[in-house]
Amino acid sequence: MEYQFNENGRPLNLGIIGLGGRGHGNCWLMSTMKDVVIKVVCDRHQDRVDSMIENLKDTVTYHVDGTTCAQDVFNRPDVEAVVIMTDWETHIDLAVQAMEHGKHVAMEVGGACSVHECWRLVRKSQQTGLQCMILENCCYGKNELTLLNMVRQGVLGELVHCQGGYEHDLRDEVGEGDVNRHYRQHNFMNRNGELYPTHELGPIMKYLDINYGNRMLYLTSMSSKAVGLHAWLKEHRADKPELVNATFNEGDIVTTLIKCARGETIVLTHDCTLPRPYSRGGRVQGTKGLWMEDNHSIYIEGVTPQKEGDWSHSWADDEPYMKQYEHPLWTAYENFGIKEGHDGMDYLVFRGFIEALQAGTRVPIDVYDTAAMMCITALSEQSVAMGSAPVAIPDFTDGKWMLRKDEAQGQYKLGKN
Repeated sequence: MEYQFNENGRPLNLGIIGLGGRGHGNCWLMSTMKDVVIKVVCDRHQDRVDSMIENLKDTVTYHVDGTTCAQDVFNRPDVEAVVIMTDWETHIDLAVQAMEHGKHVAMEVGGACSVHECWRLVRKSQQTGLQCMILENCCYGKNELTLLNMVRQGVLGELVHCQGGYEHDLRDEVGEGDVNRHYRQHNFMNRNGELYPTHELGPIMKYLDINYGNRMLYLTSMSSKAVGLHAWLKEHRADKPELVNATFNEGDIVTTLIKCARGETIVLTHDCTLPRPYSRGGRVQGTKGLWMEDNHSIYIEGVTPQKEGDWSHSWADDEPYMKQYEHPLWTAYENFGIKEGHDGMDYLVFRGFIEALQAGTRVPIDVYDTAAMMCITALSEQSVAMGSAPVAIPDFTDGKWMLRKDEAQGQYKLGKN
């Protein structure tokens, strides 16, 4: 396959809903694409709408409308697709409304509040024939694409186990959410579970062919005590005693174990309220070896050089392997010029959505993938609340996963076919 970046597809008219930190940056990124036309931007806060329109004057030559009402976006006949980047608990409801009004949907990441709303999302996409894609940018990270290429080439053998985490010190973001109008604060205060599973789970689902010959069967979750954020608030938010003394339900560490139909296991870790460097905690392990993110290490049986007499086996630095198996999409992207936004992966996930709509083909992360990722949050909450009891994971494909062959095509595809 020849990988090209030219932004010369037919113009795609978009409406953007949600202009907070992620929404603002992603809206600007899309405005720089030559084949994208942003017709209208929307946020419940007028100041964010005004700021976005002002900033877009530097990148677009056309007029962009603004509104504080999502219904205004849905009602526009000149909008083909809607990009939703609001708070977690409104993503799915807005996506369903958008499809009811004939719009394709791309959603920022986040977990679902209930399994019921995931089914609503799937059924609405099926009823309307419209596409819905979660914008899981980590599926297009350099490491993740390289690992996908290694998996497809059998470098690690038959996969047995994968791990990933959202391991990110967010104490300031959560602790100052009331000041910065950030939804994480009320979620951490009221919920307890794997609140943000998709960064780690999205790439793992592609490694393990989830929804295409494999599926997730059930999970169990356990939550630690919640003390890290309270300690931070005592030190940094003395201005608001009611917040310092509030109860935050979300455990500092939430661990979720998932079993798959083919027998593989997955471990997800949510770790956001203790001091630590950022990591996605990647580990991919098979019958020929394994790769681990945190120490940039790899071991491949019969390939990794070993010291004479070393009975315990030696790790190797992963750099030569990561260069050898770099995904050709990423190589072409580097030649094109990496764009701003999470080390460049934001651009790739948006292009996957945009170019699929332009070509009339399936998006690379479809509504079944989207629902499967998002439901983990609601199911994890249930498991934690029931003393880590196992909870079944729905099959949103209604059995089609066993024989599905309709994966996305083109340079942004993530499937094996």
